[in-house]
Amino acid sequence: MKCFALVACIIFGSNAMGADLSVGSPAPDIQAKLLDSTTVFQLSQQHGKTVIVNFWATWCAPCKAEMPTLQAYFDKHKSDGLEILSISMDDPRDLPEVRKIAQQYSFQVAIKPDANIKALGRIWRMPTTFVIDREGILRKNGQVGDAAITMTELESLVTPLLSKAQ
Repeated sequence: MKCFALVACIIFGSNAMGADLSVGSPAPDIQAKLLDSTTVFQLSQQHGKTVIVNFWATWCAPCKAEMPTLQAYFDKHKSDGLEILSISMDDPRDLPEVRKIAQQYSFQVAIKPDANIKALGRIWRMPTTFVIDREGILRKNGQVGDAAITMTELESLVTPLLSKAQ
């Protein structure tokens, strides 16, 4: 029975903390201290904004390949109420490389040791991207479906969320 529950959790996106990660459910709150070490991003404080939470690592080629797409999308829509939080899953010893990559981008970046992301469950693949709408509702569970996110998917999934009345 426990094995079945574990398989169901992996397949359907639930996590060990019990948070409901079903699309259409309220997104669990997460917090992260950004790389500047002074700013804290808290999802529950982003009400009224559409938020993309992206997990990546310096050793993950597909992650680094999609980051310019995220930047291009952010540049196009940041004035429409879009926020991006990109969380590196690297070890603290890799912080210099994380900073080197992050300085190429203007969206917010944090590293896993400085983040409280337990409510999202175990991030087991990368890249992984979650999308949360202006009301705090999960619109994409990055643990389910294709791992990478494309400009086409951003335009079809996120852009309609941005155009809703603020």
